[in-house]
Amino acid sequence: MKRLTLFTLLLSLFTLSSCEKYLDINRDPSNPQIAEGYVLLPPMFANMAFGEQFDSRFIGKYVQNWNDASANETWDRMGYNAGSDNAGNIWRTHYWNLGQNIQLVLNDASAKQKWDYSGAAKAIFAWSWQTTTDYHGEIILKEAFEPNRYVFDYDTQEEVYAYVQQLAQDAITDLNRTDGSVSQASLARGDLVYGGDRSKWIKFVYGILARNANHISNKSSYNPDQVIDYCNKSLASNADNFNVPFTAGGNSSLANFFGPTRSNLGNYRQSDFLVSLLDGRVFKGIIDPRQLILTTASPDGIYRGVVPTQGDPNNVNNNTKRIPTLWGEVSNQITSATQGKYIYKDGASFPILTYAEIQFIKAEAAFIKGDKATALSAYQAGIGASLDYAGVTATDKAKYLASAAVAQLASDLKISDIMLQKYLALVGHGIIETWVDLRRYHYSSEVYTGFTPPGADQLFPDNNGKLAYRVRPRYNSEYVWNRASLDKYGGNALDYHTVEPWFSQK
Repeated sequence: MKRLTLFTLLLSLFTLSSCEKYLDINRDPSNPQIAEGYVLLPPMFANMAFGEQFDSRFIGKYVQNWNDASANETWDRMGYNAGSDNAGNIWRTHYWNLGQNIQLVLNDASAKQKWDYSGAAKAIFAWSWQTTTDYHGEIILKEAFEPNRYVFDYDTQEEVYAYVQQLAQDAITDLNRTDGSVSQASLARGDLVYGGDRSKWIKFVYGILARNANHISNKSSYNPDQVIDYCNKSLASNADNFNVPFTAGGNSSLANFFGPTRSNLGNYRQSDFLVSLLDGRVFKGIIDPRQLILTTASPDGIYRGVVPTQGDPNNVNNNTKRIPTLWGEVSNQITSATQGKYIYKDGASFPILTYAEIQFIKAEAAFIKGDKATALSAYQAGIGASLDYAGVTATDKAKYLASAAVAQLASDLKISDIMLQKYLALVGHGIIETWVDLRRYHYSSEVYTGFTPPGADQLFPDNNGKLAYRVRPRYNSEYVWNRASLDKYGGNALDYHTVEPWFSQK
């Protein structure tokens, strides 16, 4: 009644024209009230990167890109933080940060025939559905965005995979349209990744399809020819990489989440496994030219890495054996003046998909098919692209490609060669994809030479001696509000994170 009385009083005090002038506060010609695609795309890109980066902090320990400077850290033990949203940001990104915002872009695009915007939005969502199910396993698909619903049932991963294929094909259809209001200049207003170039968006979508088709390599339905075809239509060079830009200096919220200014990786250290791939222990005594870029030597000049659960026993100031931070800092004092290195720089872009990854996917598919000539060519192209991305000099690149660390003959190529080089190409940014690969090969030390998960006595107690195969759904939405739905498929079990997902099963 108070609102009605106040409104009636105001009407009695102002004329109709003055009501329109003073009361219609939702109309501002300088600030549109309807969200258009060009306004929504930039924050979507940022959230794509942040979602992966937030959660890669934890999964990076599972795959041993890095481990903790402290001993017996939970994620080093392949555990999880109960009653916490840690490692739940991909879930949040998919269902909230993207979610209805994707629909807003699609609604605006449909109304104005901006098929390039609808294609880009569908591409982003296809990527997000793929990433989210690969990360969590069963997720909410059919009921996800139904209004006025508070309990949501889960769908199988197989259904989500099929939906990704459908959505990706729809994206390609839209991106190929030239009618209506399709315009590179228009799309470029919000497209900070590809500048409105629809041909690169189409390549990105084929990359999503390549991931989708290759992730089921353990199944009888796996079709390597289809994977290779998708790869051939996908990214053609590093110029096609899907890079989310960040800026250095000024506003820290615009800086790379992995950079030294934001210090989100302050207690993280390079792993011994990563160091072993670069220092010659695994690759026939050949020191990888990426060693200086992907890792940092201790003050005494020796490259060291953390073994999971053991921490860094020398983690004190002035100890010359201390393992540096990921951005190269060897002091406990972390300042904004630290420039960082590689993917760990404040202004470094964060790649969502790279040409190197596509080449390694192609190499693996061709190897499984038995076409070792194609596999060798793609494998070598992937290594070259990775070296270029890391900033290796042309001289060092040529020397490494001709070395004993790289298979020179098709007959000599092994699946471990492909997967270990893919691992190196994705260090720091392709961690979710790397975890997919490790799970597909069931953490095999024959494929991932030198990779040693924590022993049964070192694993997190809830694991019951098993390795991690999925991340539990986001705590604050599912375990607080949707717990009954979790019961239907065992999501409340303490060791649910060790249950193998559909995609890696035979």
